Amino acid sequence: MTPILYSFRRCPYAIRTRMSLRYASITVELREVFLANKPEAMLMLSAKGTVPVLQLDSQVLDESLDIMYWALRQADREQWLRPELEAEMLALITENDGSFKTHLDHYKYWDRYPTQTQEHYRQQAERFLSKLEGLLANRPFLLTESATLADIAIFPFIRQFAFVDKGWFDQSSYTGLQQWLDYFLNSPIFVGSMERYSPWQSGDTAKFFPA
Repeated sequence: MTPILYSFRRCPYAIRTRMSLRYASITVELREVFLANKPEAMLMLSAKGTVPVLQLDSQVLDESLDIMYWALRQADREQWLRPELEAEMLALITENDGSFKTHLDHYKYWDRYPTQTQEHYRQQAERFLSKLEGLLANRPFLLTESATLADIAIFPFIRQFAFVDKGWFDQSSYTGLQQWLDYFLNSPIFVGSMERYSPWQSGDTAKFFPA
């Protein structure tokens, strides 16, 4: 069967998943999820109810990083998986998905967390931005001269951070990060991964990604 991907266009976890699937030239049936009304078919596969969820013949993957690894093991023509860099890649991704994601959520939805100002939450998130800026000081990508799993896994979250206040970000001192972000924002693999799909309902005609 064609793999089935439950996705949500703007979710950074889903974005990095779709980018990896597109990169690996894997076609999936894409089911766009309306988060306020999650389809029962997805909840039966993964009770945690978050995207992405990838349904394979005899396996369900419901963590974005697991889906990325699965896709890259099918095809990795530009060597996003670099065994010699795996520990460094995973350390960066873990920090991104952990403390930085927490600070990002507080910064973006600061009105839900009134104990501190939005600027305070932004400053907390900047600790990770400063680390990335340092990594980009002498090379175009985070860990080497070409993109790796770490770049793709982290990019959607930096995109989300930047667009909370794009004017502030563009005027900030993070010049290396700005160039890195612009590279991915304009990359065919990202642009092609942001096609719009109407929310899926049971009985709909299958829609495929890449289209």
